[in-house]
Amino acid sequence: MWVVGALAFVGALLYWEQTALLYVLSTLAMCGLLLVVAFADLEGRDKELTEATRQEKTAAAGAGEAAAAAAPRPGRRVARRKRHEAA
Repeated sequence: MWVVGALAFVGALLYWEQTALLYVLSTLAMCGLLLVVAFADLEGRDKELTEATRQEKTAAAGAGEAAAAAAPRPGRRVARRKRHEAA
């Protein structure tokens, strides 16, 4: 909803030929955006996401190992059967 309001405001400034005010406001908006990005804790966020991914991989690997241990290995059966038929 705020996008529609900002669009109407910018349209009104252009209609009434207030481009100087539009330039000043856009410059201040860009400065504000740059300050937000500059002070954002991107490194802390990256560490948090990396740790969460590492925990998910560890949990998935643990579940995969348990499933692999419980499932029979068909390769061994085939090898035993071949040895038995050859003898």
